[in-house]
Amino acid sequence: MIWLMMGGTLLGTVLTGAVLGSALGLTGFAILHFWSGGATSLGVQAVWNTFNSFTLTAIPLFILLGELLVASGLARSVYRAMSPVFARLPGGLLHTNIAVCGMFGAVSGSSMAVAAAVGSVAYPELTRRGYDRAVVVGSLAGGGTLGLLIPPSLSLLIYGAFTETSIGQLFLAGILPGMLAALLFMLWIAFMVWRTPRLAPEPKPEVSLGRALLGLGRIWPLLALIGAVLGSLFAGLATPTESAGVGVAAAIVIGFWAGDLTWRGVLDALMSTLVTFCVIGMVFMGAVVLAQSISVLGLPQQLLRQITGLGISPLGVLLIIVAVYIVLGTVFDGLSMMIMTLPIVFPLLVGLGYDPIWLGVLITLLIEIGMLTPPVGMNIFVLTGMTGGQVKLGQAAWAALPYWLALLSLIALIVAFPGLVLWLPSLMML
Repeated sequence: MIWLMMGGTLLGTVLTGAVLGSALGLTGFAILHFWSGGATSLGVQAVWNTFNSFTLTAIPLFILLGELLVASGLARSVYRAMSPVFARLPGGLLHTNIAVCGMFGAVSGSSMAVAAAVGSVAYPELTRRGYDRAVVVGSLAGGGTLGLLIPPSLSLLIYGAFTETSIGQLFLAGILPGMLAALLFMLWIAFMVWRTPRLAPEPKPEVSLGRALLGLGRIWPLLALIGAVLGSLFAGLATPTESAGVGVAAAIVIGFWAGDLTWRGVLDALMSTLVTFCVIGMVFMGAVVLAQSISVLGLPQQLLRQITGLGISPLGVLLIIVAVYIVLGTVFDGLSMMIMTLPIVFPLLVGLGYDPIWLGVLITLLIEIGMLTPPVGMNIFVLTGMTGGQVKLGQAAWAALPYWLALLSLIALIVAFPGLVLWLPSLMML
């Protein structure tokens, strides 16, 4: 009965046009009022305790860091420095798209910010050189997802804050899967161009390999930012929130010194950050209320007992949840989907024996798949908008499909070999 009420209330509030955060919060308050003796104050207290957390401050700071990177135009110099190195590979500058997205992911933490920053430079450059437009957009959409997995990851940060899981360990856990995802993307590009050479021009090294490697010195602004954010964090000099603050300060200084950042750009970045965080914060607030109501009634424990009684194996439950996330990714944006589902999914899967750190990486990969899944795939929308109508949504979605499949393959890998996720965090615990 309670499950019907929860689902009906949530569906009813969403159908009235209420935003997702309001729908989640109203559902939680309804459960607390009717099923917990009017204990709605528990929901208010849970929201206050969560939003009073110092860790949560890192979320707007990492969003701001990504916005400052876009405004500073640092992607242009980094892209041009790395292009001669990858131009000699089958697929040429398509590999540069993946590599630069990976590097920006090590600073930004936002998939859309990475896709926008790199895409604004890469798309006009590659189309001018004769690369297939849809293939370029597909590689940028796939590469942009690395911003959610390679630390500092906004998804892992929110997951850690919501579930009270170590954010430092989550960041370490994302490194190897992020590198594997980039490798899978590059292998696909090499195979695709080998099979259909017309998609990319014949590699023509413009400079010698020695000069190309020397030219990598021009990526120092991004390396300095990575050192400021991840260096301070992994060296134990700063908490995730403090490292985000260090990154923002470094991004402003480097943006003015080595980029095109202006005070107007800083103001625009602040306003964009405010809007983005308000959207995320509203959903987060509603999910906290719903999580509190679900916890008070012990619903995850009831669901766990029911599943155990049905004889479904932990792997079977995991596969069902993966399928549900893939379907939800066609309707909801990734972060909203994660926050909405965590109150049920986290205690259920942890109760079945899955590691919380491993689970955070798995859910992040599922969110990345959602970023490439139409009709709501945000990376595809951002990049098709940048093409000015030259690449249609259907073309971009088809070109991004191999990267979607690569991420799904990576999920299968970490399910079969959990050590790919847990090895680095285990070293931190020694």
